Amino acid sequence: MTYFELFDIPVALQVNVESIKTKFYQLIRQSHPDFFSQSTNNEQEEALEKSSLLNKAFKTFSNTEATIKYVLQLKGLLEDEEKYKLPPDFLMEMMELNEALMDAKINADETAIKNEHLKVNRLENDIYNDIKHIIKNYKEGVTTEKELLQVKDYY
Repeated sequence: MTYFELFDIPVALQVNVESIKTKFYQLIRQSHPDFFSQSTNNEQEEALEKSSLLNKAFKTFSNTEATIKYVLQLKGLLEDEEKYKLPPDFLMEMMELNEALMDAKINADETAIKNEHLKVNRLENDIYNDIKHIIKNYKEGVTTEKELLQVKDYY
């Protein structure tokens, strides 16, 4: 059973955390092990397993990056501990940003620190803007593997 099936919601790259929280409390009340203390060992174990699964699912859905990772894994597009090779120019740009930020911190230059953080935020936004529409508009069976691979590149 997938986390989406457990919460009875459609597969999505981004979920409504507030509605998930409500559903989580509803489901956890039904399967919390404390309510099964007088039940058979088998029923107690099932309640414990479901409770554990609910907690893992809720933790995943509470974090957009974890949800993206989970969906990519469900689709067979991301392996556990997969090593991903980043483009050399991107790595160079990150190294330059890190060096500039370190220099600004060493010199205690608050303006330079703020400027470097702004550069990082702009870069993050630029990268996210390329796939934002895919994440927000994901539809099971409609979103293509090519689009999911773009999300994987972002992830």
